[in-house]
Amino acid sequence: MIRILVAEDMHMIRGALVALLSLEEDLEVVAELERGDQIVETALATSPDVAVVDIDLPGMDGLTAAEQLYERLPECRTLVLTGLTQPGNLLRALKVHVRGFIVKDAPAEALATGIRRVAAGERVIDPDLVAAALETGSTPLTARETDVLREAESGVSTEQIATRLSLSPATVRNYLSNAIGKVGGRNRIDAIRIARNAGWI
Repeated sequence: MIRILVAEDMHMIRGALVALLSLEEDLEVVAELERGDQIVETALATSPDVAVVDIDLPGMDGLTAAEQLYERLPECRTLVLTGLTQPGNLLRALKVHVRGFIVKDAPAEALATGIRRVAAGERVIDPDLVAAALETGSTPLTARETDVLREAESGVSTEQIATRLSLSPATVRNYLSNAIGKVGGRNRIDAIRIARNAGWI
């Protein structure tokens, strides 16, 4: 029996996933969550073989949770099930030891098959996503530039970003300028759009 943790914040989708997986004789859902910051603690308590996680979760994004899960419970393999198909997300997923990456519009049977393969130690990734990720490449941004762009995305001022990140306004302006140049944006808004579409923020 393959033990599964499901982390998905949309109630209807999570319920459908659990119902779908419960039809499989060799799969058992041992935990279902709506927040990313609950994944590691719950996994340590329930010992799943596979964690099926969405990327866009409240509390903590699914890829950060996957990285922490790998560090704390490496025998639990992570399969990302997401609607976010940006190539940067796949590259980041691979860096944090995610074993599977399936988009939500894949056929229903792809999930159960993917879980079995991931549990068996295989990697399950859509080949079209791999090709797109290789074409886009990994992020040119440093961690700090990424943080600053993420904060800027909410429309706050340079001073507010500086306060949130414990930086000086001049340093924030430098990071923004570097980020805009690196992604080839015309301005802050354009840089955020480019980085968001590539899955870099």
